[in-house]
Amino acid sequence: MMEARDILIRPLITEKTTALMENGKYVFVVAKAANKIEIAKAVAEVFKVKVVSVNTVNVTGKIKRMGRSVGKRSDYKKAIVKLAAGETIEFFEA
Repeated sequence: MMEARDILIRPLITEKTTALMENGKYVFVVAKAANKIEIAKAVAEVFKVKVVSVNTVNVTGKIKRMGRSVGKRSDYKKAIVKLAAGETIEFFEA
C-alpha cells in the first residue's frame, strides 16, 4: 500500500481545471499504479475533505520536435475528484 503523499503527485491547475473547481471538482496528477479507491482515501486524508467520486484518465505524452531531434513528454495519470457539497480545497494561501 502506498502512502497518501506518494499517490498525489501534484494538483493540475489550468484554465479548464480552474473552471471545474467552481463545481467542486479538483484535478490531480497521481501515481500510475494508484486506483480510484486509493486516490479517494489519499485526498480525504491529506486535505481533510469528503470525496464523492473519482474519475481517472491515463494521458499519453505528446511527441515534440526541436529541429531534427524528436522527444516525447512523459505519460501520466490524472484524477478528477468530486468533493461533497460545501467542501473546498485551498492550494494557495493568500
